[in-house]
Amino acid sequence: MNEPVTLRRIAHPLALLLWVMLLGYFFAMTEIQIEGPHGWAATLPTWRIEKHLLLDIFWGGRAMTGYHAWLFSFMALVFHLPLFIAGRVSLRLEARCIGSLMVFWITEDFLWFFFNPAFGLARFSAPFIPWHKHWLLGVPTDYLVFSVTAVLLLTWSFLAPGDKKKPRFRGAGR
Repeated sequence: MNEPVTLRRIAHPLALLLWVMLLGYFFAMTEIQIEGPHGWAATLPTWRIEKHLLLDIFWGGRAMTGYHAWLFSFMALVFHLPLFIAGRVSLRLEARCIGSLMVFWITEDFLWFFFNPAFGLARFSAPFIPWHKHWLLGVPTDYLVFSVTAVLLLTWSFLAPGDKKKPRFRGAGR
């Protein structure tokens, strides 16, 4: 039988979204301190690959920088840390981690512009943000793609029937 939607049933997903958005806020504020008015590591002492076919396909046409390569990898590992702490892994938990990471990056990126004194909402548009090359409906297309994908992943992760056998890492205790 389907359980009716109750506060208890939506409390965990809602708490997760709020927590991830709080993380995005804190990280946006940190990146404002690191990058200042120069987005996409424009003035940081890091390597850059400006043009490559794979960047157009997988990176929205943005430059790949050493700063972002390490940063994105680090955050992916951080978002998977709870799986290693709990000693559990499943497709549902992986979907939850990836969906949460997508919400984090959308939140962090938008709040970087919102709170950055060099930008704000008045300058949140393509002419002022050359590193976001593709825009639709007034936002970078990454926001739309990540939002739809995150909603699908998170919804499935919370609504899918529970695993009969909870996969565990070898040697993980109860």
